[in-house]
Amino acid sequence: MSFAVIKTGGKQYKVKASDLLKIERLKDSKAEAKIEFNEILAYGDDKNMEIGSPFVKGAKVEAEIVKNSKNRTILIFKKRRRQNSRRKNGHRQQYSLIKINKIFDKDGTLLSETKKVEKKEIKKIKQESK
Repeated sequence: MSFAVIKTGGKQYKVKASDLLKIERLKDSKAEAKIEFNEILAYGDDKNMEIGSPFVKGAKVEAEIVKNSKNRTILIFKKRRRQNSRRKNGHRQQYSLIKINKIFDKDGTLLSETKKVEKKEIKKIKQESK
């Protein structure tokens, strides 16, 4: 089973083909758009592994944006005791839900790709993530 370690949004993710992943919102991206990650830290499979310093040149991961949305509300409540002072604030972090389609190595050869999935199954996945 091939995998890759990608860097996006200041975080690192270990991904495999056909993985669904919640990442920081990608700017100027529409749903069902194809995106490409070129910042690959490492990739490999069961037998061998390639590690970059810091990135592996030529390696890339292709993905598709399933949807852009917001997470649940996180409440921030600050209170100072005995001063009748309190503040309540909420925050909803934006995210992009992506599906990893293909993983390429540094030579440009295909390591792994997803099987074709019908749109009905994608709709079920979207409803489950709400």
